[in-house]
Amino acid sequence: MLVIQVKEGDNIERALKKYKRKFERTKTLRELRARKTYTKPTIANREARKKAVYVEAMKRLADGE
Repeated sequence: MLVIQVKEGDNIERALKKYKRKFERTKTLRELRARKTYTKPTIANREARKKAVYVEAMKRLADGE
């Protein structure tokens, strides 16, 4: 559960903005979507390897190789 500290006299818009930022940072929605359907471990591993290869390629491009 997310808890947002709201000070006396604080604008409700600011409190909502804080909540939305905290919600995005905790990756709650991403986790809910991932849990919606079962992903086989082999497929999850394959996707993780694919992502690792992509990240390495992007790092190489950023370094200028």
